[in-house]
Parts: sequence; structure tokens; C-alpha cells
Amino acid sequence: MARRNALVLAIAGGLGLSSAAPALEQLGYRVEISDGKFEIRDYPPTVVAEVVRDGDRNASVSAAFRTLADFIFAKNRAGPKIAMTAPVTQTPEEPEETPASPLAASSGEWTVRFIMPDGSTPASLPKPSGDVRLAEVPAAHVAAVRFSGRWTDSNFAAAQAELQAWIAARRLCATGPATYAYYDPPFKPWFMRRNEVMIPVAPASRSAEGCMASS
Repeated sequence: MARRNALVLAIAGGLGLSSAAPALEQLGYRVEISDGKFEIRDYPPTVVAEVVRDGDRNASVSAAFRTLADFIFAKNRAGPKIAMTAPVTQTPEEPEETPASPLAASSGEWTVRFIMPDGSTPASLPKPSGDVRLAEVPAAHVAAVRFSGRWTDSNFAAAQAELQAWIAARRLCATGPATYAYYDPPFKPWFMRRNEVMIPVAPASRSAEGCMASS
């Protein structure tokens, strides 16, 4: 545990983060439906820096975070630094599970992404090195649930199960796997952290027919 805490502090220090650091720029979205801790959101097209890592959820996001942090803070490439933004997202690559299955404890390949600052384009950003890739993510229509707490498999799996139940109750159709979103630095107290699970869903006008056809 002491070694893990030392690593967390080292990463935070390398990013220039402290408890007095200013709030990070956050990816904007439009809320279509708000129901307590659940929302239906529309996200605009977004530019990201991403890597793919093997392992379980925790190991893969930790390994990817270090690589992506080196990229935005110009530790493994030429050019200026890039501002840190939120959230950091993590999505399974071609999961064997269906979109409704909990994925938090699964092993396999995961895509981990840092959101680039608003207005960025692949051409305007420094050229990445290694296996870091700049990508344009298309607009997305997603269901999301927000929760606070530690970054444990059980917490993410429980939040995902709640979101799936909410999606089913609204007769919406999930169109892809869950994405886990981390909004806060690791030194922030666990009870103050913003965490989310997001699942892409079909627009309401097409959800009932699509889900019925696939059931």
C-alpha cells in the first residue's frame, strides 16, 4: 500500500498537481434528460489522445495514465505542453461481454483517453510518440450515472448495474459497452471524487424498435 501511495504522489507531482490546483477544463455536453444522478447527454465531436493497454481495469488505466501524462506534459516528445482536462475515460476494446454486462473487473484490452482542450485538432497538436494516438471521436448520445467514492471494481460495477436498470426502465437501447470516467486527481479525498459510468444509447425514437428486434 505504501508503494502504491508513493506512486500516486509521484504521478501527481509529475503533473504539477496539488490540492490548490485550479479546476480542470471539463468536456462539455448537453443534458437532454436529468433524473437525479442519471442523465441522457449529447456530446459533440471530440479530439482525444489515446492508448490501448492490457490487463484489468485498474492496472490498464494506471499504465495508460502514465504514458498519456508524459505526452501532454512533453516528457516523451518535442513541442509545448498541453493543458490537462477532465475526464479521463476508459472503455473496453471489443469486449466478450454484452453491453449490459458489468465490465469493471474484466481483463483484456482497454482504450484510455485524455480529452484534448476545446478547439484542438489533430493538426494543431504536437505529434505524439510511441503508441499514443490522436483521434477524432464522433458525437455521442449517452446515458450516464454519477457517483462518488473510491476507484474500485465493485463501485464501478454497482454504478453500471444501476445505470443498466435505469436504461431498461426507460425502454432505451444500449448500443455499446460502458465507459468509465475519472474526473479528479488521485489525491482528492474519495468522498469528494466525481466518477461516472456512461453507456451509448439509441435516440428515444429508435430505442424501442431496436431493442425489441434484438431481444
